[in-house]
Amino acid sequence: MYILGYPLLSIVNILDSLLFLYSILVFVVCVLSFVNPDPSTPLVRILNQLTQPVFAKVRKYIPNIGMFDLTPVAVLVAIMFVRGGILPIFTQFANSMIGQ
Repeated sequence: MYILGYPLLSIVNILDSLLFLYSILVFVVCVLSFVNPDPSTPLVRILNQLTQPVFAKVRKYIPNIGMFDLTPVAVLVAIMFVRGGILPIFTQFANSMIGQ
């Protein structure tokens, strides 16, 4: 089981880093939504291409409350749940496979 421990630990660490970076992107999109930038700006287009597919799937389940869109909040809560609740379980499992 020693052979599987390190790759699993690496995958968990990479996934944790990617989720952290994605949460930063979601936060930036939230801040930019208050500023209302030009949608043809390359940065805004890239951010929308990275976040809108996930937002569209979550919007099916979470309705708007008045003029407020709670989709980014739900995505951030889900990311926090995965990073704080699920990934530590896999990290502990990988560490037990390594013998630490």
